[in-house]
Amino acid sequence: MSPTLAHDVAISAATLQRLLGPAPAIAVLLGSGWGPFAEQVQGGSDVPYAELPAFPGLAVGGHQGLVRAGSVGAKRVAVLAGRKHAYETGNADGMLGAIRSLSAWGVKLLLQTNAAGSMDAHMRPGELMLITDHLNVVQRSPLIGEPGDKRFQDMSAAYDPALRAQAKAAAAAMGTALYEGIYAWVLGPQFETPAEIRMLRAFGAQAVGMSTVPETIAARHAGLKVLALSMMTNMAAGMESEVLSHAHTLATAHSASDRAVATLAAVVQALEI
Repeated sequence: MSPTLAHDVAISAATLQRLLGPAPAIAVLLGSGWGPFAEQVQGGSDVPYAELPAFPGLAVGGHQGLVRAGSVGAKRVAVLAGRKHAYETGNADGMLGAIRSLSAWGVKLLLQTNAAGSMDAHMRPGELMLITDHLNVVQRSPLIGEPGDKRFQDMSAAYDPALRAQAKAAAAAMGTALYEGIYAWVLGPQFETPAEIRMLRAFGAQAVGMSTVPETIAARHAGLKVLALSMMTNMAAGMESEVLSHAHTLATAHSASDRAVATLAAVVQALEI
């Protein structure tokens, strides 16, 4: 870690401790369509990303840019409302400082959410998928430039198997069936071509999106466990005749958010770290 980033992480972690109190075990990173989950947090206090020097500025619709700490049921949680995407700068380290700040604060689990395109004909828009593994199609890493042997991070069980089982049981208990599958990370910001989707399906992926993988790498490197949920907002290019757009993604996510948010709340309350 560079001296500048280390300094910013230390300040950010100290600010979170001072303004929000001791760290909860779980931090939830909200992707497109998952924003209403922040309203489920009771007794919450907010810290804007702008007050945390290791956190990014955001420029994508649907991402507020704040940390909220409070309770969901009996479980204390921190919510990160928004992420910086690699397609904004071409770099994969947009959330690196934020994730290291969470670790320094004392968080144990990063629970990620995202909007994704389905490459499984049976997994329709509005359905939820528990990520079991990922394809780093972009082959970029937030750890580029890291010194020492720790940069060679093991990724063989990046999405914690025990926590996945807990999440699936919690969703089933409320009547929500979670699909499970592999998430393919593409850089964007353009959507994929039908040929690219055929390639990714041949590689074994069930969903495709423009986030999550860099944060998973950063979180595992920082010692955090990772769990991740994808909300399907469209069928991937070439699978159906719809024209893809960010507005379409947000509209579909909005219509599906009630069930997604309720499922996420149930999962958060059930997790034992």
